[in-house]
Amino acid sequence: MPPSRPVPPTDSRAGSPSRRSLLATAAAFGLVPDAARAQAPSPPPGSGAASPAQPEPAALPAAPGRARFRPEPAPETPVWCFDGKALPPVVRVKLGQPVRLKVENGTDKPLALHWHGVRNVNAMDGVGGVTQAPIPPGGDFLYAFTPPDAGSYLIRPLVVGGSSEPSGRGLAGMLVVEEVNPPAVDADVSVVLQDWRLEDDGTLMPFGQVPLAAAHGRLGNLVTVNGKPAPGIFEARPGARVRLRLGNACNARATRIKFEGVKVYVAAVDGQPTDTFEPLRATLPFPPGTRYDLLVDLPEEEGATCAIHALIGKGLILASVTTKGAKITEKRPPIGPIGENKRLPAEVKLQNALRRDVVITGGAFVPKDKGGAKDGPAPDSVYTGDPQKIWSVNGASGTTGLQPIFSVKRGQVVVLALRNDTAFPQAMHLHGHCFRLLHPLDDGWEPYWLDTFQLLEGRTARIGFLADNPGRWLISATVLERFDTGLWTVFEVT
Repeated sequence: MPPSRPVPPTDSRAGSPSRRSLLATAAAFGLVPDAARAQAPSPPPGSGAASPAQPEPAALPAAPGRARFRPEPAPETPVWCFDGKALPPVVRVKLGQPVRLKVENGTDKPLALHWHGVRNVNAMDGVGGVTQAPIPPGGDFLYAFTPPDAGSYLIRPLVVGGSSEPSGRGLAGMLVVEEVNPPAVDADVSVVLQDWRLEDDGTLMPFGQVPLAAAHGRLGNLVTVNGKPAPGIFEARPGARVRLRLGNACNARATRIKFEGVKVYVAAVDGQPTDTFEPLRATLPFPPGTRYDLLVDLPEEEGATCAIHALIGKGLILASVTTKGAKITEKRPPIGPIGENKRLPAEVKLQNALRRDVVITGGAFVPKDKGGAKDGPAPDSVYTGDPQKIWSVNGASGTTGLQPIFSVKRGQVVVLALRNDTAFPQAMHLHGHCFRLLHPLDDGWEPYWLDTFQLLEGRTARIGFLADNPGRWLISATVLERFDTGLWTVFEVT
């Protein structure tokens, strides 16, 4: 195992193969743990939820475990994990198949799992204290839903007032909903980024620290990729075409990622397909909750190395792949779109949209530097308010029983003007829906769907979406320490 590399705690801004062969090739890459099955073989289409053929749910126990982040003789780190494995699980289903997972809470804290990005039925969104009662220690909860869209989604703990600790102790995963006709690739690889805040003895630093929650959140000093310290070193055959599914499951760490040694094409953003494009300057923003599906053709020569860098501090290599072995000679068409999601509207008609302002306030105060050295350290942020209500949306901190800031009939287009009146960038997530990031004059939008984005301090951004999913839904911070201390609100679709 490569030695762990310290990470400074600063906020960065910045012909189809068979399923069996896909999984075998992905395993050969070493990038993914064994894929968790969300259910037994599914019944025939149209069998109905009450059919006797309904598959038995698979168990997904969450409980304490141990992980080795530093070489021996350093001790292992006490963590929380799923199914006794420190690696974040990858749950895979085909589009149209149900997810049926019984989460068993073997920890000592309440738990709920949010299926981040899934346009879910409201009761299955997984927000403890809002869409469901939290799972008590020793209890269980059946998540049973059929994802409406193919794509890559995160599994994150989300409980009102109690999300930071289960995530910071290691609970995370990815849900992959495969297309009926996926693109032909040699490997379909899931990559989950996590961030750990460790003491010198390898134990986790205490949770619930107000100064962290009031500022950048719980930034760690160790980054892992699929549960193992970065960088991951891997090998693949020359000329291989690979689909990379990247997901940021960190508590708080936002970064930018940069690709070197290979041309990368973005095929989906936040799970939703887009016209393929090359990232500007080979970099992409990567706040918590964000996902990308990337298609890459590895170099055809043996011994070539490609890398994914996180622009953290002086730079951190997250993963590198070196080509080795016999060249893949199969002829393929150029990389292109993975297909349109026809369940999303072709356009968002803004003319008769319901328009609302969403204003984010609170957090620590950052004193202005009065005559200090320009290259010196930034002054410490200061917070002296209520430790339970550090952040607010439209003047109210999120808490159980919060009333919706607006209510709309199903089918109504909504435009939200989100304004960040805090001293920090804010990564925000719209539950149950996808949105378009609008241009400043409402004369168009960015050419991809989102459910998560980062809003810089002092800025306003407008998003437009079709409110077509009934229920009470959150607009929430993806930095979990901020979520726990009030940075979320609710809207209702009737």
